[in-house]
Amino acid sequence: MNPFDSTTFRPGNFWHDDTSQAASIQGIHQEIVAGVSQVLAQVQSDRRSRTLVLSGDSGSGKSFLLGRLKQTLNPQAFFAYIGPWPESDYIWRHTLRYTIDSLTCIPEGEHQSQLLLWLKSLSAFRDEGLLKKVIGERHLFVHNFKASYPSGIYNANEFFSILYHLTNPELYPLACDWLKGDDLDPESLKLLNVRSSIETEHQAQNILGNFGRIATATQPIVLCFDNLDNVDRSDRGYIDLQALFNVNSIIHNQKLKNFLVIISIITDTWRENSPHVQPADLARVDQEFHLRPVDMTAAIALWERRILPLHQQADPPIPSPLYPLSEQELHRKFPGNQALPRSVLMAGRQAFQNAKLQLQDQAEAVQEVDELAAFQLVWEKELAKSHKTVREIRQFSAPELMKMLREALTALNVTGVEPKLLNSPTYSRYSLSFYWSLTLGRIGVIWIEEPNLNSFCRVMKSCQEALRKNTCQYLYLIRAENLGVPKNKGYRYYQSLFVDSIHKHIIPQLESLQILAAYHELVNAAEAGDLLVGDRVIDYEDLKDLVVRSEVLQQCRLLQNLGVFERNFGSLLPSQRPDVPQTQESQLRERLKEYLFALVKTQQLVGRTVLMESTRSQFPDITPEGIDGAIGVLCDEGAIVILNPESNAQEQLITVNP
Repeated sequence: MNPFDSTTFRPGNFWHDDTSQAASIQGIHQEIVAGVSQVLAQVQSDRRSRTLVLSGDSGSGKSFLLGRLKQTLNPQAFFAYIGPWPESDYIWRHTLRYTIDSLTCIPEGEHQSQLLLWLKSLSAFRDEGLLKKVIGERHLFVHNFKASYPSGIYNANEFFSILYHLTNPELYPLACDWLKGDDLDPESLKLLNVRSSIETEHQAQNILGNFGRIATATQPIVLCFDNLDNVDRSDRGYIDLQALFNVNSIIHNQKLKNFLVIISIITDTWRENSPHVQPADLARVDQEFHLRPVDMTAAIALWERRILPLHQQADPPIPSPLYPLSEQELHRKFPGNQALPRSVLMAGRQAFQNAKLQLQDQAEAVQEVDELAAFQLVWEKELAKSHKTVREIRQFSAPELMKMLREALTALNVTGVEPKLLNSPTYSRYSLSFYWSLTLGRIGVIWIEEPNLNSFCRVMKSCQEALRKNTCQYLYLIRAENLGVPKNKGYRYYQSLFVDSIHKHIIPQLESLQILAAYHELVNAAEAGDLLVGDRVIDYEDLKDLVVRSEVLQQCRLLQNLGVFERNFGSLLPSQRPDVPQTQESQLRERLKEYLFALVKTQQLVGRTVLMESTRSQFPDITPEGIDGAIGVLCDEGAIVILNPESNAQEQLITVNP
């Protein structure tokens, strides 16, 4: 396998992605790591919140740098990764949700989440004798915390009650859901001893502010905003950075302590959009760091780090740390002795591919990479990541669910996709609409997963109103959560709308959400100029084209149930639905074969053992015998050939059938 696999060039959320390769190369952007460390030390010293901007060209390593900062500085601070917000009037709730999600992660070398480590570092927890008394007695716990932090805490009784329930392993997940802003049902609220969920931007702002108001004795919280090219846009079409800087200014103006805000942004995006931010808000930036190209020493270290795992398996020892590459190749490729890290890795990919084929006495790899095959590998890698990180339907907020669905529908050329079908300031973000055809009219889609049945009732009432006003002609309700019982008004609304009706209720499966989330991550990367397919940077329009050609979204049962793959229903795709529905097992076998074929096609020449191991890491639920069988099927079908079939399996080389 090529150690310079371009699918590994793009990190995302540093709590989900392995950035250890970049983090181990100390020379890359070391001056910025030192600068950020110094600013963090200042926050630790005087507790005054500060803001940094990290700018750099696409491919300069901004997201890798965030991962390295987290890995290096996590012992001194709590780190939160905050992805792009779907709606600017939801930014505080989005920031709070992502902060709590990150705080529930467990740092390397620890046994408890950042949230519990933060809680137990508070001064109210330091008296162990008192602690033994208050644990198990909520009123005493809340009283003790209110005495320790007597002023400035928003909704102190309920907030400290939530902190108390964080210490109970059985109620910890529910308390985290409340902190994230989930709209919980009355039974859950009663268990937590709170009256209501976090419902507004003002409430989310104040709850996040509480973390700063009682943080004088704890480590700082680092809020890392990344992937800003796919955030909500202003009415004038610009990326709405003003919304983010409003948040930042409030953190400073209200003197919320112990936060370090890091804004990671592409240089051109910063240059084009920062003039549309109020000067007073820009003045709240304490320092800017710009990521510059790396020198040849760092470039050589990047190549050596990538090749090292292969060298460690070699017998006899390898003649040089760069074998089969050389320093001369780097100097020829970059005569100015400077390059962006991604450009260095891309050059290494091509050089290694050429060296591999030359060792087999084959011609240099001058032919173009099969883009569709390369995209299949990118997709499978992103989907595998999504399977690990997306664990439940309610993991995402309603605006995020709607944005992911809207992105998928747009990629499939569905006609007239519009957000916010429902005419409700609160619940419009749970809806969208599109056209099936001019004759059938506009289709409304409602996706509400909040367990609160009062909210569900209000959404059902809004659906009735939309149909009465002829805002749409057909409705789909997407909901996996409880619908209530016949005595609930919302349930009765639901029955009148969706039972024995032309309107349909779809129960989403987790697998469908994982597909939508995987595509959403690729959209984020494409908008940021960070999506590589083979040897080429792919933009958003290219991504949509590849998605249509590869048909990867056709496996999403939710999209199937919406009818977007059927003929004459608004999609430009021909019908892909087979006469006999595929089982999950048969779909997995097809994905396996496509992945194997794409891997051979992009590698051009690969050992059977390496092919097996790489595929096994991508499909851990499939046995080695299953993978071996799929290789045999591809050989029988004439898609791939074994160059030396008489050799034992460990020595066999596989290539595409010419």
